[in-house]
Amino acid sequence: MKNLIKTTVLGLALAFSTMLSAQDNKANNIDNSNIALQGYSPVSYLDLELAQIGDKNFKSEYNKVNYYFTSAKQKATFDKNPAKYVPQYGGFCAFGIYAGAKFRVDPNKFIVEDGKYYLFLTNVEVDAKQLWIEKDVHSKLTATADNNWEKLSKTHN
Repeated sequence: MKNLIKTTVLGLALAFSTMLSAQDNKANNIDNSNIALQGYSPVSYLDLELAQIGDKNFKSEYNKVNYYFTSAKQKATFDKNPAKYVPQYGGFCAFGIYAGAKFRVDPNKFIVEDGKYYLFLTNVEVDAKQLWIEKDVHSKLTATADNNWEKLSKTHN
């Protein structure tokens, strides 16, 4: 399993090195629109375990990043405790952060665990989400990703 992870990391780094996007906000996976999660609702991810596109009519700003919601009720829920609903690793691919790089994600590839949600990239050769949830390596991947995020959240892509 350890060799598979190393091979996967190398493959991801090579395959997605061109996917990194330059942005001013180093700790969030956003483009020039400043919209988090490609417009998907953070409350839907965490509370419903669903990927639901938000509506620009239900918008909140937190730490200079805009979040969209499916309803006024979701917006109010977020506004009560926005830090709870921020995606792990700024919305970058969790497995990419483990590998030491920031990758854009497929907003439909995510998991919810321990009151947090993690997003993943889509790759036909590698299922980063599946590797992340392997029980025997999950805690190791998370620990490494957490350490890497300390540095990566301060650097440009």
